[in-house]
Amino acid sequence: NPIKESKKVQTMPVSNQWFQSHLNPIEWGASLLLWFLVFGMSGTVKFASLKTQMKNKKAILTGVLLQFLVLPFLGFVAVKSLQLDPVMGVMLLVVTSSPGGSYSNWWCSIFNADLALSVTMTTISTLLSVVMLPINLLLYANTAFHADVVKTIDWPALLVSLVIVITAIVTGLYCSASIKWQSFNSFANKLGNISGISLIIFSAVVANSESESDMLGRPWQFYVGVAAPVVLGLIVSNILSSFFQLQKPERV
Repeated sequence: NPIKESKKVQTMPVSNQWFQSHLNPIEWGASLLLWFLVFGMSGTVKFASLKTQMKNKKAILTGVLLQFLVLPFLGFVAVKSLQLDPVMGVMLLVVTSSPGGSYSNWWCSIFNADLALSVTMTTISTLLSVVMLPINLLLYANTAFHADVVKTIDWPALLVSLVIVITAIVTGLYCSASIKWQSFNSFANKLGNISGISLIIFSAVVANSESESDMLGRPWQFYVGVAAPVVLGLIVSNILSSFFQLQKPERV
């Protein structure tokens, strides 16, 4: 939680704040599982398929439009219409402004969608998010709340998450292209699936073990706020991808 972590360390020396707050085995464990999840899904894709998808301009532009214009706006609408408090609201804006990646690749793999396109979109959106994430977050957070709330966001933590995804994608694609082992892609897929399931279990256990995280005791606005951008995003994405006549596996 970028806001919570900033509050914890605000009395520490500035030079030690970030390292003190992130030398946490739980955070390292989650980051490691995330890395292996993205690495596994990237390693599943043959490099030739990735190069082909790089030329799929219509699908990529549709994905970028939905990722950086539609979804952040839907998150902002949810925050304002439900009058979420700053902690909950900013966290929702962080999620809706962040690039798609780890689990989107995993779901595409599970449901036999276009995994090569998904990994391509993850690569492009993660690189673009270095610029677009701060722009969207500053725009909507400043509009929804006062400036002091925005100052509490842990920007280094967001950057670390992007670095984890980028390094995992690059490493996975490099291994897929260079390793001659015939079964490597299948191995990478299994590794990604195991990491994805493990990350879900790990996150659920950690969330339920923290006294501050009572998932069943939240106000109704929390559940509606979390679900609304997802449901509306799926509806809008299916409408737009159908309008642009993308193939069905590409629409997922």
